[in-house]
Amino acid sequence: MIINCPFCNLDEEARVLAQGKKVFVILSNPRLLPGHTLVIPRRHVEKISDLTPSERKELFDTAIKFQKKIISKIAPGCDMRQNYRPFLAQSDIKVDHVHIHLLPRKPDDVLKEVMRHEKKMWSPLVPSERERFKKLIK
Repeated sequence: MIINCPFCNLDEEARVLAQGKKVFVILSNPRLLPGHTLVIPRRHVEKISDLTPSERKELFDTAIKFQKKIISKIAPGCDMRQNYRPFLAQSDIKVDHVHIHLLPRKPDDVLKEVMRHEKKMWSPLVPSERERFKKLIK
């Protein structure tokens, strides 16, 4: 148990949607959208690469299962994300314990406006950048 980890020290049983052997599922609080769900490994790790193969399997299998539930019962779409940002301090919206966000998406949700502005941030991939990152990542 990590002292400052809200997931290791979860005391809001009412938020728990499911519990597996290696993961559990909760409603996010704070939440970005209604039905915002988190799939969280029980063991405290900060990166997906630190999970064992069986933990990763249960994490992703559970995320897929709940994504399907969200799509069939809450919204026509569902974004799945996992962030790793060690350069940001832990806060009520950034937790240093790996987890997957499931965000129910509707055509008129609040993220639609954010996405409209986000389009301005996209840039074409130029050959020099493509070659640089192929060398770095490959």
